[in-house]
Amino acid sequence: MSETELKDKEETAEAVDAPKVRQCLRCQSDFESSWAGERICTRCKNSNAWRSNVPLQPRPTGGSR
Repeated sequence: MSETELKDKEETAEAVDAPKVRQCLRCQSDFESSWAGERICTRCKNSNAWRSNVPLQPRPTGGSR
């Protein structure tokens, strides 16, 4: 692998792992994640439900009967 290819690969890895705004998988609010694998916001992580491993309750659908 050439030096240029190694440099491009390193820059790509840094870009993927860079902090960016993501949507929380639990509450769907936008938050700034610290790394690529962070998908739950701090508010949700600090909740009693999250710390107690309580499953997320399904949301009611918007349809009416």
